[in-house]
Amino acid sequence: MINKETVKALVEEWLQNGDYFLVDIMFGTDDRIVIEIDHADGVWIEDCAELSRFLQEKLGDELGDYELEVGSAGIGQPFKVEQQYINHIGDELEVLSADGKKIQGVLKEVNGCEFVLTVKEKQTVEGKKRPVMVEVDKTFSMDEVKYAKYVLAFK
Repeated sequence: MINKETVKALVEEWLQNGDYFLVDIMFGTDDRIVIEIDHADGVWIEDCAELSRFLQEKLGDELGDYELEVGSAGIGQPFKVEQQYINHIGDELEVLSADGKKIQGVLKEVNGCEFVLTVKEKQTVEGKKRPVMVEVDKTFSMDEVKYAKYVLAFK
């Protein structure tokens, strides 16, 4: 019987040959194994096929009745691992905070399990009659936000 640790070890062995990184491995109730990988420049279908062949070769008959699916984490999907945040420094993100507020801003930096988002807020400034928009850095913990994802911009 195949387990997640075995599949993860094999995927990590394959990943040593390039700049891809593992995002997630999911075992479905319908005997499906879904592996999500990502890369700073996007994921190529040829590489997904190569990883799939590698796993089929290594697992052989153990794969048996399992359906293997290898693909990209998907642009616009919530981030699952730190490397996804790092790859999007300088890009606009949407964050759903733990208290249910949606916040958009530019990802400024990533420090371990925390990230900093530069957001625009209205604030009262001394000498001004009305509140003005100012840029403010907000720090979030990856574990405490409900999600963070890249904002697709069609310009």
